Amino acid sequence: MGATEIMVVEREQLLRERPFQGFSPADAYDYESLMLRHYHYTPRRLAEQDPRLKQPIAYCIIVNPAMGRIFFYRRAAEEAYHEKRLRDKFSIGIGGHIDRIDLASKNPIRASMLREIGEEVALDGAHEPRILGYINDDVDMVGKVHFGLLYRLDTDAAEVIPKTPEIASAAMVTVAEWRGMLQREAGIEGWSRIASDPLLASLA
Repeated sequence: MGATEIMVVEREQLLRERPFQGFSPADAYDYESLMLRHYHYTPRRLAEQDPRLKQPIAYCIIVNPAMGRIFFYRRAAEEAYHEKRLRDKFSIGIGGHIDRIDLASKNPIRASMLREIGEEVALDGAHEPRILGYINDDVDMVGKVHFGLLYRLDTDAAEVIPKTPEIASAAMVTVAEWRGMLQREAGIEGWSRIASDPLLASLA
């Protein structure tokens, strides 16, 4: 994994004009186009320790709007999940780094999202993902070196089935159940908390 190269964008290039902390809606500023114009690739082992670089991550939330349910899961607590800093965390977002293989697509960021979804879960009746906005969370080292593109993927499926040991458990939860988890579960990862308000607003 140390030799793996991933997409990065210079922090100064990405956030110079419109810096923000937390969430920025998609219609406020087009960070996606900016990243697609200014990215390069660097070894992941270096990028993870360099806050001058931001690693774009397409962070996709799967929902069944007809049932009012959200895909929710818990990351594995052991070595099955490669990112030690996120092990055993609750999440509603699926995503990963943009690898060189994703460059075969016109939009490698979206290609990486679809690849990650295909690798991690099985679902039927999926629709075209749509972007809700962007996540920048500089409160810890994980956030300092990553930048999220928040997508919503609608499905007609009543069940989303994990395909990888990186997911320890999963369920389709109601909006009310998710709100309750936000109040009582300390182990929910930061991006899922930031994504919650714009996601729920889009479902209203």
